[in-house]
Amino acid sequence: MSDNLAVTTQATVYISKTDRDRLGNLIELVRKQGAPSDVSYVNKLEDELEFAEVLEPQNIPPDVVTMRSKVGLLDLDTGEESSYSIVFPTEANLDEGKISVLTPLATALLGHRRGATVEFRAPGRIRRLRILDIPFQPEADGFFDL
Repeated sequence: MSDNLAVTTQATVYISKTDRDRLGNLIELVRKQGAPSDVSYVNKLEDELEFAEVLEPQNIPPDVVTMRSKVGLLDLDTGEESSYSIVFPTEANLDEGKISVLTPLATALLGHRRGATVEFRAPGRIRRLRILDIPFQPEADGFFDL
């Protein structure tokens, strides 16, 4: 597995047109202004967007992880449960459980459905997580431009 490769048990990744456009702008901005260490994360995110099925925000299934979704996770190796919200880099705050979409975990989760298992490289090991729940997804709550 390469350093930034995410694997999932789900064949299709979904992204809203709004998220795709905003994330495309973020990718451009990071490439222009970002540190060289950001490039691998941006490349992985760009790969995810390239292969995702793009839907209008109102057509995103309610069980898909989108930007600003809150996600409940189960670590399949340790049994530990955790919860995070996927946010833009300027909104990230680990103390509040808000992780940047440019982190390997968030990039691996974006676009996947409840029940999917994702794998990604974390410091020192490969992590395998199952998406247990999505207690908040903006599109499911009628917020199509959050």
